[in-house]
Amino acid sequence: MRLGLALPTFGTDAHPDGVIEVSRTAEELGYDSLWTGDRVLAPRSPSAPYPSGDGVMPRAYENHLDPLTSLAFAAAHTSRVRLGTSTLNGLWLPPLMLARALTSLDLLARGRLDVGLGLGWMPDEYEAVGVPWQGRGARLDETLDVLDAYWAGGEFAHAGPLFTVPRTVVGLKPSQRPRPPVLLAAFTPAGLRRIARRADGWLPVAMPLENLMQLWSSLLEEARKAGRDPAELRMALRVNPHLTEAPTDPQQLPRSGTLTQYVDYARRAAEAGVHELFVDLGQSPATLQERLDMAGRFIEGVRAG
Repeated sequence: MRLGLALPTFGTDAHPDGVIEVSRTAEELGYDSLWTGDRVLAPRSPSAPYPSGDGVMPRAYENHLDPLTSLAFAAAHTSRVRLGTSTLNGLWLPPLMLARALTSLDLLARGRLDVGLGLGWMPDEYEAVGVPWQGRGARLDETLDVLDAYWAGGEFAHAGPLFTVPRTVVGLKPSQRPRPPVLLAAFTPAGLRRIARRADGWLPVAMPLENLMQLWSSLLEEARKAGRDPAELRMALRVNPHLTEAPTDPQQLPRSGTLTQYVDYARRAAEAGVHELFVDLGQSPATLQERLDMAGRFIEGVRAG
């Protein structure tokens, strides 16, 4: 199982030195990937509860770096690790602008980009960027249509219900062909079917492994129904640890536990067939150096298993 680490693009360490330190240390420790999230607002009273924990949005989100710019910066300070978004809210940009940004990043990173797209959870952000909250699934489908046409290169045009692209020549091509891997975050039946039909993988958030693998089995069955080889799909599992000093009841995992308990969770995830697991230690009140130390102990513990 591949292991990844989240970049400090939220909170007090979301600055150049923090991104450089985590990027270089992750590569030195043997991590396989670096990941960023996406926020544009941190309202005092969001219109929808945060979709984990106690429903309160982490205050670290008050300070947020742009995810693609951060990955480009990390790419300049690394040479091996892959660079992923978990997730990029892909509906906040017109598809043509999104295609240019992603293609440029994959080219400049020499083919290390994993495109993780999601729909977000907070209507306030959609209001702020002028994009309708309703109809997100259809908007994502058409966005994927434009991305695929752009990545094919040569001439293309698009005329859809939401977007029109006049016929144009696209000379810019990503390093990865035919495209950078596209992974989608989804839990609804419609979302899982979309992954099965047209994505390269799934971006779930940590949950009890029995539930996770049941959803994965459903996704693979949808891929078979769509005429695809299920072996083409991969899963990259995000873990947001809420670290405790004393061990918690095993039923609390992966919501909370000690670092050792999260190491055990990761080992069991590998045994269950999870392809990649990445950990975001940014919600911890620890200092950056303390989090890097935890990242070292985490990967050492998982690899030792």
